[in-house]
Formats: sequence, structure tokens, C-alpha cells
Amino acid sequence: MIRTVRHSLSLLLSLAALALIPTAPTTVNAADSTARMELPAPDKTGGMPLMQALAQRRSVKTGFSGAALSPQRLSDLLWATWGVNRDGGRRTAPTAMNRQDVRLYVALESGVWLYEPAHALVKVLDGDWRAQMGGGSLTLLYAIPQGNEWGGAHVGSLYQNAGLFCASAGLGNFVHVSGLHALDGKLPLPEGWKVFIIQTVGLLK
Repeated sequence: MIRTVRHSLSLLLSLAALALIPTAPTTVNAADSTARMELPAPDKTGGMPLMQALAQRRSVKTGFSGAALSPQRLSDLLWATWGVNRDGGRRTAPTAMNRQDVRLYVALESGVWLYEPAHALVKVLDGDWRAQMGGGSLTLLYAIPQGNEWGGAHVGSLYQNAGLFCASAGLGNFVHVSGLHALDGKLPLPEGWKVFIIQTVGLLK
């Protein structure tokens, strides 16, 4: 009887100890993730005139409030950066021979998400990584195949789209490489792909 009680107590203590072991951060693979965020339809009307947006376009590295963008503002930003704007799936930024070989990721408080042409986000990584990549409301990550000689030009088209949208919408942004490798080994990129550059975007105080 005493032996049975001792065995039960030992088992309970072992289970309690296991419960106290911290769990590792969770990585979600895009291929099997069920975490999906449908974005509101982008507002394709209004906004600042192009010449005025060009006059206002600048890099802003400080003064971010850290507050989240509204769902509509997030939708408009992502569509302006890399959304589908014509029949046939053609998009707001050009790529050589329309290969569209750029992946746009967005780091939010709720995790890192992959932007899909259907105007939706799919979660690929849990955790808030923004502070390691410039802070702000969000960070845009531009990934390309390592062997693509035109990849840098393609990415430049995307982040200029984002920068012009930010000027029009009164948001701060800057393109940089500080924190570029923060997600190395964590972000589930296709084989042979890399994050080329990142862009911090945010509401200003």
C-alpha cells in the first residue's frame, strides 16, 4: 500500500515538472497552415495626387507610435505594394517577363504573414519580431530567389510602391538591412530563396 502511494506521488511530481518546462516558439509552415487573414477590398480611389506624393516621399526612421494599422490601411498598403491590378493576374509592380518571383511577407504583432495574390495573408511564423527589424507598426520583408539577377530591381519596384503609398497616407517608412537576418532559419522560405531587404512602416506620433 505504502509503495503504491509513493509510486503515485512520484508520477504526479514528474508530470508537474514537465508542465513547468517552457515551450519553444512555434513555427507554422505555409503549406499546412490554417491561419489565414482575408483582407478588406483595397480602396483604389482617392489618395494624394502622384506629383504631391513624389514631393512628400522620404525616409522616416524615428517617431513611430507602434500602433497597428487599421485593416483597411493594411489592405491598401499591401495592394499598392504587390497587389493584382489587371486581368490575368498582373500586378502593381513589374517583373521581368512577368515572372512575379518576389515574395512579400509582413511582420505584425500577431506573427509573420505571407501576402497572397488573392489579397489575403497566410501565417508562416508566430511571434512579434518587429522590434528586431526597426519597430514601427509592421515590417515588410522582400524575398527573392538567390540566383535571380533581376531580383534587386524587382524588389526596388515594390518598395517604391510602398514608399509612395506611405507618403500619400501620411505613414512613416524606411528601407534598410538592419535586422535583415533576424528570421534566418525561422522563416520558411522556398529552397534557394532569401530575404533581400526589409522596410519598416508605421503610424507616427
